[in-house]
Amino acid sequence: MIFGIGLANHLYTSTVARMIQTRDIKLVGIVGSGIMGSGIAEVVSRAGMDVVVCSRAEQTAHATRSAIEKSLANKLSKAKISQEQMDTAMSHVYVTSKIEDLANCDLVIESAIEDLTTKQRLFVELDKVVKLSCVLTTNTSTLPVIEMARSTNRPDKVCGIHFFNPAVIMPLVEIIRPITASDETIALANAFVATCGKDGVQVADRAGFIVNALLFPYLNNAIAMLEAGTASMEDIDTAMKGGCNFPMGPFALLDLVGLDTSVSILEALYSEFKSSNLEPRPTLRKLVEQGKLGRKSKQGFYNY
Repeated sequence: MIFGIGLANHLYTSTVARMIQTRDIKLVGIVGSGIMGSGIAEVVSRAGMDVVVCSRAEQTAHATRSAIEKSLANKLSKAKISQEQMDTAMSHVYVTSKIEDLANCDLVIESAIEDLTTKQRLFVELDKVVKLSCVLTTNTSTLPVIEMARSTNRPDKVCGIHFFNPAVIMPLVEIIRPITASDETIALANAFVATCGKDGVQVADRAGFIVNALLFPYLNNAIAMLEAGTASMEDIDTAMKGGCNFPMGPFALLDLVGLDTSVSILEALYSEFKSSNLEPRPTLRKLVEQGKLGRKSKQGFYNY
């Protein structure tokens, strides 16, 4: 009987998804103008949808548009896209410092700092601004989506859409379903991700979702190995690339993710699962305290 119900729900969701795939998502809003925000905006614009990026200040908003243009120009110089494709993509990009400019969005992706209180406040504000039919989503990498959904008057229209860094390259997107989300909301998220040309996977709303729940114990253990003097940082990275065929070693990956983000993810995992294996290692915390956050600050485990 349980299997029958599960199959019925799956068939219903699939039917809804097919219906929604024909719907035109005309305007996508992105809250946050950092690396992830600009990367997602580029993906959306290249998929042919209008996108408006909302930043806290007008200066950073315009800097985001410039960053997207620079990224596209780099692809143009390498003959990965044509001038027409670049011009078309840029014609879809808008930036603003006013959250009210997101009022007519069909879907909004929150991509702010990985802090639950900050995200909840944004969802309260967005809920007041956007139209009733708009779906609100978060790009959180590990925080509970349900807590953001409960901050709104539309919990059925809230889910997670987690792009990976760099968003323009990484093919995977995790679609996180809190218990409050409707089938229509998840179907719309699936349709959006497919339109962006990404591979969507569905996951329940549990800390770390799929990728980070498996990845960060490994990364934390690599730091523990370094602290124990088992091998040098460089040799650990070399070993994992050569021995496991990983594209980069754990320390290079930590720098790419961002050491402050890594601490936040580990803290969220530790809070939920209470495993000592998930408590951020002292070396990681020390680097963050020193302002060495990885590639984005030009210093982390490595210098850039």
